[in-house]
Amino acid sequence: MNATPHLPSRVQLQTLVITRFLNASPELVWKAWTEPERMKKWWGPTEFTSPFIRIDLRVGGQYLACMRSPDGKDFWSTGTYREIVPLKRIVATDSFADEKGNVVPASYYGMKRPFPRELLVTVSLVKYNGGTRLTLRHSGFPDKENRDQAQEGWNQSFDKLTESLKEETS
Repeated sequence: MNATPHLPSRVQLQTLVITRFLNASPELVWKAWTEPERMKKWWGPTEFTSPFIRIDLRVGGQYLACMRSPDGKDFWSTGTYREIVPLKRIVATDSFADEKGNVVPASYYGMKRPFPRELLVTVSLVKYNGGTRLTLRHSGFPDKENRDQAQEGWNQSFDKLTESLKEETS
């Protein structure tokens, strides 16, 4: 299946890769990614909250997450888990959604340029130097601008994740 059927064929899709060292065990980092109540603490950019996260953690299962902006606007995302290796790797699709989990085009949230209906997220965890090396690979962005905007959001989320993990390990 072509995940980007409405994009011009000349578009070279962009991939974002972020690696972070977290001062927490892979078990604790795994829980932060797979338990909704823990994920709500860090999901989304700095000023955003996450009032709703549902996770069906199995291959073929889906997640549904809501990020709420400081002005109260909700942004929903959904995806299907393609690969799960406990404590090591999660691979899932990533799409804009409505509050019922239906995939919607990016224009639903006011984006004007073409954007794929589905991206791919791979999260890898490796025990490293008393903590965890987390590597995020987010593939399928239509251009550098969208990729860089996502990078900013992910880095802010990972800053919140770091703080959340500190609270749990102190």
